[in-house]
Amino acid sequence: MGDKKALVLVEDLYQELEVWYPLLRLREAGVQAATVAPEKGKTYKSKLGYPVTADLAAHQVSAADWDAVIIPGGYSPDLMRRHAPMVRLVRDAYEAGKVVAAICHGGWMLASADILKGKKATCFFAIRDDLVHAGAQYLDQEVVVDGNLITSRTPDDLPAFMKAVLERI
Repeated sequence: MGDKKALVLVEDLYQELEVWYPLLRLREAGVQAATVAPEKGKTYKSKLGYPVTADLAAHQVSAADWDAVIIPGGYSPDLMRRHAPMVRLVRDAYEAGKVVAAICHGGWMLASADILKGKKATCFFAIRDDLVHAGAQYLDQEVVVDGNLITSRTPDDLPAFMKAVLERI
């Protein structure tokens, strides 16, 4: 998988496992994985204060250059979707047929990118209504794959989530 490349989106208040587990699993599988945020080089802190420094800025990234975009949860997706380049990156990746994977509250970015109409998806139960109102058919499963869209509910689902991501990359 050395020729494959994936982005993990980051912003403040991210859920620790939902950034680091995918990032490390991707790298372990030989995927070139990078973090992308509103600002390159800025350090973003998790809900518990764990830092991650952004490798790239969203406004400088083209979805065409990457094979997958991973959207973690926590409360970071609510901050991510306030930045048009972050939302554009998700929408462009989806429209280009790239793997777009969201876990937990990451579904907020899918709703903001307007890519859920007619899609099957799952998420953390508290944002179920947001996905449904955005046009998704909600399924309460550890991982839901609908075309190039992959979704999961919580950190407990990370093994199934990353298995699905790696299979499709």
